[in-house]
Amino acid sequence: MKPFLLITTRGEDDVAAHEHAAYCRLTGLLPEELEWIRADRASIGPIDFPRYSGIILAGSPFTVSEPEDRKSPIELRVEQELGALLDDVVRRDFPFLGVCYGVGTIGSHQGARVDRTYGEPSQAVRISLTEAGRDDPLLRELPPTFDAFVGHKEAISEVPASITVLASSPTCPVQAFRVGSNVYATQFHPELDTAAFTARVRSYAGHGYFEPSQVDTIIATAESADVRASHMVLGRFVEEYLDSNRGQRGPVVAGIAHAS
Repeated sequence: MKPFLLITTRGEDDVAAHEHAAYCRLTGLLPEELEWIRADRASIGPIDFPRYSGIILAGSPFTVSEPEDRKSPIELRVEQELGALLDDVVRRDFPFLGVCYGVGTIGSHQGARVDRTYGEPSQAVRISLTEAGRDDPLLRELPPTFDAFVGHKEAISEVPASITVLASSPTCPVQAFRVGSNVYATQFHPELDTAAFTARVRSYAGHGYFEPSQVDTIIATAESADVRASHMVLGRFVEEYLDSNRGQRGPVVAGIAHAS
């Protein structure tokens, strides 16, 4: 089989390793079936697209809405490389799933306004599929409403015509979207179960997503959340694009929803 490619930007070795393991566990892929680029350590470089079934961009401590003079050289390099990659991904309509950071990177690539208006603290929230989401090949097997873990400083506040909104939440209008037929992004984290979310919260207690004094409360609340339906996004992405056995899907007939 053709492997999938995971791109991550976690600077901490233990967090990065746990993230790769979580994607393997919830996609059902073996480690050798989910090749891994740590973009914080090495250049993404040219991608040999025919080699892969699809690409997953994991979440990140980086944010596209941060002023450039506050970004590290590594973050600026990663943004530039991802921009070049997305040029090819969108042009090819190549199977791609961006998680959390993917909303910012793909959104800004498409001309969306990405800012701090709809940031959400680390928690489980109720996600609702839009009409387009209920018809979408990747999401239509999910329940129309489900819980998922979030935690992000930025989100899309204005949606361009090229983006089809697939899911929303009460506090964040764009929780998932599609560009073309095969390029997806979710604001929520389908790779996080309760154990992984707890570990992530502890690792990022001082990164501005929430007050460090709230760690125990956030974890206690998370333990009562059932986010299993959100994990289906990863399984469906692998099922849909394994070996690109369906090629790149033709146009999906659905309306374009806009956030206000």
